[in-house]
Amino acid sequence: MSGGPADIGIGEGRAIAAHPKRAALLSELHARPFFPAATPRRFLHVAYLTDPLEAQAARSGVAAFCAARAVAAPAGGAKHHRVELGGATLRWESHAEFATYTWDFPSAAPGPGDLPFHPAAAMLAGVLGEIPQPGPLLVAVDLHLVPDTAEDVPLAALFDRASLARSDVTDGAAEIATDFKPDPAGFVRILVRDRGLDKDAAGALVQRVLEIETYRLLALLGLPEAQRLAPDIARIEAQLAQVTDAMRQSEGLAANSRMLDDLVAVSAELEAGAAASLFRFGASRAYEEIVRLRLATIREVAVPGFPTWQQFLDRRMAPAMRTCAAIEQRQANVSGKLARAADLLRTRVDVEVEQQNRDLLASMNERTRLQLRLQRTVEGLSVAAISYYVASLVHLLADGLHESGLDSRAGFPVDPGLVTALAVPVAVLAVWGMVRRIRRAHGDHE
Repeated sequence: MSGGPADIGIGEGRAIAAHPKRAALLSELHARPFFPAATPRRFLHVAYLTDPLEAQAARSGVAAFCAARAVAAPAGGAKHHRVELGGATLRWESHAEFATYTWDFPSAAPGPGDLPFHPAAAMLAGVLGEIPQPGPLLVAVDLHLVPDTAEDVPLAALFDRASLARSDVTDGAAEIATDFKPDPAGFVRILVRDRGLDKDAAGALVQRVLEIETYRLLALLGLPEAQRLAPDIARIEAQLAQVTDAMRQSEGLAANSRMLDDLVAVSAELEAGAAASLFRFGASRAYEEIVRLRLATIREVAVPGFPTWQQFLDRRMAPAMRTCAAIEQRQANVSGKLARAADLLRTRVDVEVEQQNRDLLASMNERTRLQLRLQRTVEGLSVAAISYYVASLVHLLADGLHESGLDSRAGFPVDPGLVTALAVPVAVLAVWGMVRRIRRAHGDHE
């Protein structure tokens, strides 16, 4: 029996069948390895936001680009691909909600008096248009890896001094600098000065720095969502305060039911906003954590007079993340308060409904009592009426016997008046007893 690529061979052509996802899980740790980078190099890195359909279009675009140049194309379902193109290298990666394209160009070391980032990014960026844009552009980075020289690079000519963050990294083997601002072509410039990195370490540092900038912007996507939700949450909080204040003075089932309907509508609006922002805020937290992990990995050491990247982002990026966290917390708090207010109103409505039901049952009991009394009155009259008819029948019978002479021939003369008089109490008692038995048979013990 031949096994699959993740099966375990146990000799003699036999294998132990593996879990269907074992091969994918094993390869995940090696999906995006670091690639060596020889100093000097120039990197143009862009990231596009993509939905599932756009992610497929991104893969198709890379495949078409590679096919047109007779180089290996990404396999169907591939999440990443790297291809060499005559000295330059294209690295494409597809992530959960974005796709990245990194162009790696050979570069000459800046000579005396030359500045890095020459030629301008706009002169190199034409290759970006050769692959269809799969979605909206979010990240654009121009990273220049240059060798360290005795003459310090005039950073003030490259970056905004007020926003410049620089630090020594990788135990002093390199320096990184950026102002996190786009240049005239729209690229954020990052300068990496090599002070003794080998090719593997340089490639690892370049990838981590690019990831910091990429995930920094992805994390900040939660801020516009938080700013959009803030006015709605403030309005809902004000409505909640009004309703809870009105609850203290409201009376009557109609008023409480109306307030309960208002609370339910407000709760639905809040939950709709929370559901829409759930993924965005969760993703922002995850991206921020990745940024912090990458910053910890490169081991920054401050350059006197300049903030490190960690310090700069703590001052500029952390407030945005706290805003997202605060909005998410406000959503949870308001949702809990709305639920408690709705429970209070619902309890009040239930109590009022129970009171109405109790009053209705009391009214029904009173009507039933009156009906019972009327029924007993009618029963008393019916006893008299039935007794009258029974006594009349006895009188007719006695009168008939007396008039026909049958009583005299039988030796028992009958006096119709006496017989009727005697029959009256007997009939009344018999009819009353019958009515009582009927009442007891129907469970009436009163």
